[in-house]
Amino acid sequence: MKLATLRLERALEAALASGHPWVYRNHLPAHRLQTGDWVRLVAGRAEAVGVYDAEGQVAVRLFARERIPTAADLAARVEEALALRRRLLPPETDAYRLLFGEGDFLPGLVADRYGRYLVVKTYSAGVRRAVLPGVVKALGRALRPRGIALRDEEGLRPLYGEPPPPELTVRERGLRFVANLHAGQKTGLFLDQRENRQKVRELAAGARVLNLFAYNGGFSVYALAGGAAFVRSVDVSAAAVRDAERNVAQNGFAERHEAVVADVFEFLPRHDERYDLVVVDPPALARKKAQRRAALRAYARLNALALARVRPGGLLATASCTAQVSPEAFREALAEAARRAGVRARVVHEAGHAPDHPLRPEFPEGRYLKFAVLQVLEPIG
Repeated sequence: MKLATLRLERALEAALASGHPWVYRNHLPAHRLQTGDWVRLVAGRAEAVGVYDAEGQVAVRLFARERIPTAADLAARVEEALALRRRLLPPETDAYRLLFGEGDFLPGLVADRYGRYLVVKTYSAGVRRAVLPGVVKALGRALRPRGIALRDEEGLRPLYGEPPPPELTVRERGLRFVANLHAGQKTGLFLDQRENRQKVRELAAGARVLNLFAYNGGFSVYALAGGAAFVRSVDVSAAAVRDAERNVAQNGFAERHEAVVADVFEFLPRHDERYDLVVVDPPALARKKAQRRAALRAYARLNALALARVRPGGLLATASCTAQVSPEAFREALAEAARRAGVRARVVHEAGHAPDHPLRPEFPEGRYLKFAVLQVLEPIG
């Protein structure tokens, strides 16, 4: 197959040579490419081969240096990813990320395991056309799952085997969670927070805990498993709160848990109880770079309200999944939050994604999740 070749500005040679997997639309010269076309990009002496998309800021996602990857090449990348998961996953866990797009050298595509079923999701129409069929075939051969389905705007579309059920129960470190593969967040669960949930478990013994933006109660279940005396879960979604109650109950912790349906930004100002541990895990607060400053103001306000609910000596475990907010900017927002709350605080732990979400050093954009634990000290006198 003859590849179309586009020559980029010489200034992009270093990025292309480094292996960065994205080329933005404004960097392409005039062309006649269509979504799903393979293209060779050249900048100076560097070159790479990728898949074109007609829409979105990212015009080309790069997969190789010199040639279109074969079915064997895709299968080898899938096997590399599966081998990594076998080394890194904790015991008694059958829900995790199998493929993390760029981090597994398969940009624009993720795949998650939920027991005997796999759910794939693409962030590129071109990748869906040109790459997804080969990846699904490789996953089917390697894992022999009961079914593989594509999650898109319309729900789940079966690609292999039988369709997944509307929901199923999976395990994470022996704890049980209901996963809604058809309508749940992400592909069903927030798998990227698994290690951060474990950190909360380690810190929760004997604590009274407030879990804000609780979704299906992941942090709540882990805190209760860690010996929390009491956990209150707050989320604006009644359906999410019902799922949190179900997950708490099926793990045997219902008597130490209370669920509240409320908007967190409205709940905190009128709630005056203090806690030993407050967890804050909001949804992304910005989708575009232009929204970054507003997101930082919202993080400062939210965490200031949360810090006011932590007793002196207690802990705030807080997260940001906003890709447009860097780890440094998130720390600055937390510093501003402490100033507004009138407390001294110190960071005692920082983390990001679970290890089944690997990051490439040449692709800092891949790190979207920030997680920090702060100790809250006596108010500033």
